[in-house]
Parts: sequence; structure tokens; C-alpha cells
Amino acid sequence: MTDLTSPSSSPSSSLTESTDPYCVGEAEADRLLAAAPWRRFAVVGDSLARGIGEPLAGYADSPWCERVAGALRRRHPDLEYRNFGVVGQTAAQVRAAQLGPVLEFAPDLVGLVAGGNDVVNGTFAADAVEAELDAMTAALREAGADVVLFAVQDISGAYPELAAIGPTLLALADLVRAVARRHDAILVDMAAHPTAPSRDMYSSDLLHSSMRGHAVIAAATLTALAERTA
Repeated sequence: MTDLTSPSSSPSSSLTESTDPYCVGEAEADRLLAAAPWRRFAVVGDSLARGIGEPLAGYADSPWCERVAGALRRRHPDLEYRNFGVVGQTAAQVRAAQLGPVLEFAPDLVGLVAGGNDVVNGTFAADAVEAELDAMTAALREAGADVVLFAVQDISGAYPELAAIGPTLLALADLVRAVARRHDAILVDMAAHPTAPSRDMYSSDLLHSSMRGHAVIAAATLTALAERTA
């Protein structure tokens, strides 16, 4: 069980974005993306894809997707960026509503976040969610895009009262990893990230990320992109 008195899991801490070891500043982001080739960036999925989050003192009020797009635009000022994310959509709804438009946009890099709402609304079926993520990833890869998949964090590590959804969130992370391996997608494994049990990673609604969460996700995404270019 998480020690709720520890600094890492307290509702707030003395960390700021400039002192947080899991965040990166602009200079480091630019170094990580020095070899980035991407010029058409799209994000598809649910509220995390859309960038919904809660302000947190000491952190810029900027979601992960905007941070990544900004870093890519500093590398390529002509970057085209579109966010197709829709709050509340399940994995099946994301594929039905967003896959066609994103393929029309013809991105060379796509961030895909889906499956969390299947967990939240109690309709999660691992095989069905994996099939939806697999179909979307396959289509995007066949169209020539690099795809970034996100294994989301298990909030029950920070809030034991949410322990009932922990196994389902871990199952979602496992199937995201499997899809990433199958299609040589770029994996941002937040489920295994050291900050997962930190309460200040999450919004007070216990559904979305705080702005610390977004800053950390952005840093992990930039690191994963750098590894792909290497």
C-alpha cells in the first residue's frame, strides 16, 4: 500500500516544474528533438489526448500535447498540428469518429490515447479494446505515420480507495504494450513511471491529470521520440 504521508504521494509538494526531476525545460526538449523529422503531428483519443487537466502551482498551465507540439514546432517552424481528441470517448468511439479524419490529415506522427473511458464507465473488455487500438495503430502505420501509444498510470497507487480499478488499468497498460510491440509503435509507459503513485499527478476529480501530470507525460513523450530518432 502507498504511504500517503510520503512526499511523493502527498496532495502537494515543494516541487516546481524547474526542480521536478521528471520534467524537461525547453533547452532539454530541443536537445531531445534535435534529429526529429516529423512535420505533421496529430493527436487522437479521449480527454487525455485532448489535454484536459487541472492547474497546479509551480507548473505551466499547458497540456502534454501542446508541449510536444511546441517542441516539434521549434524544430520545424512549419509544423502542422491537429488535435482530434474528444472527451469521454471509448476506444471504439475514437476509432469510429477520429480515424478517418486523422488519416485525411496525413500525419507523420500520431499520439494515440484511448481505453481509459472503457475502464471508467465499466465497459472495459480487454480483447475488444485491444482490437480497437490494434486497428487504429495498424491503419496509421500503414499510412506511413509513427504512432505514439500511452500506457496510462494506475491512479489506485496514489488513492487506495480506487483499488477496484487498479487491475483493469494494469490490464489496459498490458494490452497497449502488446499493440506497441506488434506494430513497432513508440511506447510511453506511464504505468511503469516512478511518478504513478504521486497524488499531485492527478486532478481533484480523480479522472484527469494535473498540470504536473501533463508536464511529466510530455517529458516522457519527448524522451521516447528521441529514442526513436536515435
